[in-house]
Amino acid sequence: MDNITISVIKADIGGYVGHSSMHPNILTNAMQALDKAKGKGTIVDFHVGHCGDDLDLIITHRLGENAGEVHKLAWDIFVDCTEVAKELKLYGAGQDLLSDAFSGNVKGLGPGVAEMTIEERKSEPVLIFAADKTSPGSWNFPLYKMFADPFNTIGLVIDPSMHDGFVFDVLDVFNNRTVSLKTPEEMYDLLVLIGASEHYIVKAVHKKDGVIAAVTSPQKVNLMAGRYVGKDDPVMIVRCQSGLPAVGEVLEPFSMPYMVTGWMRGSHWGPFMPVAFEDANPTRFDGPPRVVAFGFQISNGSLIGPRDMFADLSYDLARTKANEVADYIRRHGPFEPHRLPLSDMEYTTLPQVLEKLKGKFK
Repeated sequence: MDNITISVIKADIGGYVGHSSMHPNILTNAMQALDKAKGKGTIVDFHVGHCGDDLDLIITHRLGENAGEVHKLAWDIFVDCTEVAKELKLYGAGQDLLSDAFSGNVKGLGPGVAEMTIEERKSEPVLIFAADKTSPGSWNFPLYKMFADPFNTIGLVIDPSMHDGFVFDVLDVFNNRTVSLKTPEEMYDLLVLIGASEHYIVKAVHKKDGVIAAVTSPQKVNLMAGRYVGKDDPVMIVRCQSGLPAVGEVLEPFSMPYMVTGWMRGSHWGPFMPVAFEDANPTRFDGPPRVVAFGFQISNGSLIGPRDMFADLSYDLARTKANEVADYIRRHGPFEPHRLPLSDMEYTTLPQVLEKLKGKFK
């Protein structure tokens, strides 16, 4: 069987209303373009989704990772959808498109990208996570829980095909360098890095024999732009079962609404709330940050699904806890620890305010 590539490419190309959601015309426009590409045989299958105001293109194809044809397809969709957004005067139309020219790959141009190439197994369950109002480091905590914490993933203890552990590829986003760390052998070294989730980001996880298990979109749009243009709202692909964490083990970390950066104006810590597709429309203080999970069975490249994995009563307590934490942390207003520390505010609009105060210091 030929290898299949899963590409998840996302961009914020206009919010409806404000930064809260996605206008139906944007989704329709993207679906029509991908359906046309599927008819031509460029891609195998696709699904168009959104989390908040981010357009998520889930595409399967046989062209491999970083394929110019697939990236150009996504770029053209984002450009066309931006025109629709401008016609509707949607908020922040095209804010993730940092260039007017496509250069063979969308990486570095603003959109977020997560891609993996797999050899399909007898059964290939895949979960695709999409977030809104947060940054790429928001995947650090759940990936650690899924692939390194036996209190979360019992397969690490009782499944001989998982017992040897996994390898984490960690990106230093400020120095553009990567380190690979093995678990459980280098677990503490791993935690030293990924606990600082705005500096070190888990880019991929794989088995020690090289089989890919998970990939994320590590791009930080504010670093690319050199100014604040919004949060990155990352995506992630995780394979499940048969020597990898079970579907339930992959979802389990989200039963605790852990804290992530982002929320209002990309400047606050807030609880990460797992929600059903219909609830992925954050409005309270433009949040709290949301995460949705698309569940697919992949069959000869076709996307069988999606199942709405967080449309489950068992996440109600996590959502309630997220609202309680949101109430508590919001009472801090502009004070840390709700507002990010100054080191993380460098790429927000705060430096423009601080510049006005320079002459007043004595």
